[in-house]
Amino acid sequence: MIYKLLYLFHSDLSFLNVFRYITFRTVLSTLTGLAICFIFGEWMIRRLRRLQIGQYIRDDGPPNHKSKKGTPTMGGALILPAIIISTVIWAEPVNIYVWIVVFVALSFGGIGFLDDYLKIMGKSSKGLSARAKFSLQILAALMVALVFYVYPGFDTRLNIPFFKNILPDLGIWYIPFAVFIIVGTSNAVNLTDGLDGLAIGPLIIAFSSYVVFSYLSGHVKIAGYLQIPYVPGSGEIVVLCGAVVGAGLGFLWYNSYPAEIFMGDVGSLPLGALLGTVAIITKQEIILALVGGLFVFEALSVIFQVLFFKLTGGHRIFRMAPIHHHFELKGWPEPKVIVRFWIIAIILALFSIGTIKLR
Repeated sequence: MIYKLLYLFHSDLSFLNVFRYITFRTVLSTLTGLAICFIFGEWMIRRLRRLQIGQYIRDDGPPNHKSKKGTPTMGGALILPAIIISTVIWAEPVNIYVWIVVFVALSFGGIGFLDDYLKIMGKSSKGLSARAKFSLQILAALMVALVFYVYPGFDTRLNIPFFKNILPDLGIWYIPFAVFIIVGTSNAVNLTDGLDGLAIGPLIIAFSSYVVFSYLSGHVKIAGYLQIPYVPGSGEIVVLCGAVVGAGLGFLWYNSYPAEIFMGDVGSLPLGALLGTVAIITKQEIILALVGGLFVFEALSVIFQVLFFKLTGGHRIFRMAPIHHHFELKGWPEPKVIVRFWIIAIILALFSIGTIKLR
């Protein structure tokens, strides 16, 4: 919103014309998110310690994680305000997509906050029941999906990578599809958040990819040239993606190994939901499976582990799921697991951006 006030004087001060460019406002949004996390990070950590809001480690987790007990958690309470403030300041205030992502951040952040709060009050690693958490996520995602469906001009067709002429129209079935994307991505990121910096690093990489996708989908000439769906107004989502990248980098400063603060569900649930929502807005839902391939792999490792365990009467595929714990138990040092997973995320992101021209 601030940029609108500044732009009012562009006729008198010509240099203020720069605020009409999404690219410039994205840079400002990134720097704002980064600055907020840097400025308030130390204060947040001290505050959480004073309130004794520390991490509780599950009993069946890797033995080396016992040392992490008591580390301040709920770091999402730092990330989310940084993202929302940066977005609201530098994005177009009348753009519906901007307010959709703000709603997603607040609603899923609220669910995550409630889950973390119950863990702290109960002094255990158990918060909301799986059924309650899942139901609340579906409800929030359903509201978003309905807004997409009834919004004039929103396209319910799917953009299939590599095939420019294959555009299946889901019609009303797009609603459950969108719910699946948002809730699934939210939980996949939540499962990945198990090591210091493991989730926030790939999130920064994924949202950096969607900076590109958002800009291209919101530019009518470029979208036409690349033969990708043009979504009027989606260019403003670049500002949101920039805010996430900036806030993520600021949080990583404190969350890198050995972590001074953990993200908690108040961070992982809304960040995953935001990623899924951005994929829907930009009509790059299918490519999300590649951009966020690391999150998909983590989620599938849990699903396969549980199914195999039940079908075989107690046998396991991995030593422990999610799969990052499997590599820990194989003897990989935690920093090695983290950095190698980041490398995989970068490779997947590069492949996903490369598909833009392969039509």
